[in-house]
Amino acid sequence: MRRFTEDKLVIASHNAGKLVEIASLLEPFGITVTSAGDLGLEEPVEDQDTFAGNARIKAHFAAKASGLPALSDDSGITVDALNGAPGVYTADWAETPNGRDFPMAMTKVWGLLEDKNAAEPRTAAFNCTLCLAWPDGHDEVFEGCVEGRLVWPMKGDEGFGFDPIFLPNGETQTFGEMDPKRKKLISHRADAFTKLVAGCFA
Repeated sequence: MRRFTEDKLVIASHNAGKLVEIASLLEPFGITVTSAGDLGLEEPVEDQDTFAGNARIKAHFAAKASGLPALSDDSGITVDALNGAPGVYTADWAETPNGRDFPMAMTKVWGLLEDKNAAEPRTAAFNCTLCLAWPDGHDEVFEGCVEGRLVWPMKGDEGFGFDPIFLPNGETQTFGEMDPKRKKLISHRADAFTKLVAGCFA
């Protein structure tokens, strides 16, 4: 496994919420962080059907375009009663002509579960795959997961995406209600990031 020895890193994302979370996780390592958006990079077409496949597309695109190592995150929620949907298409379910509307997407997911009369608990998992890629084409991939269930109505205005309806196992608050410091410790992104640090930064 390749160690990260550089002092600059591109976060291969245009998602403001992800940028804040990832930048805060990288802060202890004294790395200068910039983003694909800051560098004016385009968003590549994500046409894979796995989190790892799409994470690799984003990281390699940003690394090649910037000449710097790049870290990408592909994440989403999988709902067991919906056969793993929305999965890699989590963000797509929120797309509207005016931008992403996650309350609409959450309402859609819950409506589908109601239509199916899905049994409780309505189990789900947040998945995160991180890909650290270098300009020479090498990469390292790390996967994280947090399991839980979906609840209704939406609760809390912390976090982003599907956080307000996801209740992690063993917790009493949704990710939408949870203090960001607490979420940072137990999230799918934290799980993947712990593995990344152990593999490339420790």
